[in-house]
Amino acid sequence: MVSMDKIVSLCKRRGFIYPSSEIYGGIAGFWDYGPLGVELKNNLKSEWWKSMVYEREDVVGLDAAIVMNPKVWEASGHVSGFVDPLVECKNCHNRFRADKIVDSTCPNCGQKGKFTEPKKFNLLTEVLLGVTEPKQKAYLRGEITQGVFVNFQNVVSSSRVKIPFGVAQIGKAFRNEITPGNFTYRSREFEQMELEYFIKPDAKVADKTFNDWREQRINWYKSLGIKSENLRLRKHKDDEKAHYAKEAYDIEYKAPFGWSEFEGIHNRGDWDLGRHNLKYKDQESGQEYTPWVIETSGGVDRATLFFLLDAYQEEDKRIFLKLHPKLAPFKAAVFPLVSNKTELVDKAMKVYKLLKTDFFTAWDDRGNIGKRYFAQDEIGTPFCVTIDYISLEDGTVTVRDRDTTKQVRISIDKLKKYISEMISYETR
Repeated sequence: MVSMDKIVSLCKRRGFIYPSSEIYGGIAGFWDYGPLGVELKNNLKSEWWKSMVYEREDVVGLDAAIVMNPKVWEASGHVSGFVDPLVECKNCHNRFRADKIVDSTCPNCGQKGKFTEPKKFNLLTEVLLGVTEPKQKAYLRGEITQGVFVNFQNVVSSSRVKIPFGVAQIGKAFRNEITPGNFTYRSREFEQMELEYFIKPDAKVADKTFNDWREQRINWYKSLGIKSENLRLRKHKDDEKAHYAKEAYDIEYKAPFGWSEFEGIHNRGDWDLGRHNLKYKDQESGQEYTPWVIETSGGVDRATLFFLLDAYQEEDKRIFLKLHPKLAPFKAAVFPLVSNKTELVDKAMKVYKLLKTDFFTAWDDRGNIGKRYFAQDEIGTPFCVTIDYISLEDGTVTVRDRDTTKQVRISIDKLKKYISEMISYETR
């Protein structure tokens, strides 16, 4: 298993993830995505949206505001129930979540048994609105879910959806985490990809829908390359369920810091729509009821981190990211065999311009060909296209596969089709 230090180093060195505002010392729990990181993250979100919205007939999308009326969070129970137990070490005065203390030992100074009594700490991040005093207190959303619920009637009345249907959303959320850590895993600013699926208030329907989504979601991660042995479903115990959950499972990944949750599947019952006093009227039967909700809630940043961890490979002194081509930042890289031969460079540039109209493509003419392969392997580029002297004679190029390092010769006029077919395969 790759160490976190190696992943953190790779992400900084190759432009995936940087510490936020690093030139001023950074700020705990916040991260910036570099040129490659933003591509990987966007590819992940695009694949999720495609599978959740474009490939289904019963799901529509939404993009709700980050700041909402504070009454939303009072009604949802987050003001009173969105809390963690907080303790302070009496020796070093650092504060930690009480449920993360092991053997009464301070994670910072190592002292044992020197903690204050736990106090409840609300995770919602306050924000002040207005230009004059007193300013209005509001909250940065602690989850993106409530934006769907408060727009439930708007979605029903403005679209042609009927129960059962879902609303998908991707967006930023904020939590005033006591102890952010494990790189991007526990952050104060993060992105979520969620589906709220509305059904009739029926226990059998709820159980079937819940089980279907539970299997679909873990299989989706497998289809994009995460190894089955590194994934598991874990059922929540009664004393760890969220305040809104009738049933809950986590999809967990076997990370270097232990099995860790990165997507939850919840049966929220009628908690949310009931708290907001919202109902659904069946236009055919005239029946009016409060729908139940089955939710899938995934962390974009956590999933991105786990895809990187799972893809990292070291083989014969070669480091490469075995990312599924659908997720890889660059789909292909184009090289002239040597950079000081005008005819090779010109031919390679034509191939580069040909590919970049369909795929995000890298151009590299620095150093020798071996170093270029090494650099592209390390950022997960699945295919490297080299234009050599034979290319000038017969119009073919070599295409090197990242995972096997094997090369094939392909005619330039068939290159787009070849790469497109290779990108679309479902398993690595």
